[in-house]
Amino acid sequence: MSERSAAPGALVLVQDLVNTLDLESGADTLDTADGRARFGLPEGDAAGVESARTLREALRAALLAHAGHPPHRGVVPLGTLLAKAPLVVTVDPADGSATLAPVDRGALLSRVATAVAEGVAAGTWIRLKACEAADCHWAYYDRSPAGRGRWCSMQVCGARAKMRRYRSKRPQPQPERAGTRQEPKRATEPQPGPGGS
Repeated sequence: MSERSAAPGALVLVQDLVNTLDLESGADTLDTADGRARFGLPEGDAAGVESARTLREALRAALLAHAGHPPHRGVVPLGTLLAKAPLVVTVDPADGSATLAPVDRGALLSRVATAVAEGVAAGTWIRLKACEAADCHWAYYDRSPAGRGRWCSMQVCGARAKMRRYRSKRPQPQPERAGTRQEPKRATEPQPGPGGS
């Protein structure tokens, strides 16, 4: 797995949260104090860490959907979680510009909801995807011209997938079973016909 490219703007928060779990090794940076601090999760807040993990997997499911994968069963839908994140629209009286902001600026759920909303408005949310490789699902930002990227890294996950596909198409040699070896057929000599010599 490899970070192909960082997501733009606030979506980097989403990308970073999804990538706290390395599916290949099982390492979860939310298990470390530094990892939790990076997302503003207070030390000793076990419920907050579990909520962050639930949010992470809901985000991963959405990013897999962006890459064309069917919905994941057993994962709380992202919309259900984000509905609990209060956001407000603030308007600058000087120029009338509006921004979306979390009511609770410290809450991870509210910050993620803001990032998703900004990504939707900017048209970047749909390009944040999860790698197609089942042992990876790393979040990456698809910068391909057509937006059809499938792997976080063509050199790693893409190469592995292409090699597996190549090997599956090659004819496989059939193993010989003991005692079933067939003798080569021998040419038979012509038998004399009736009245022959």
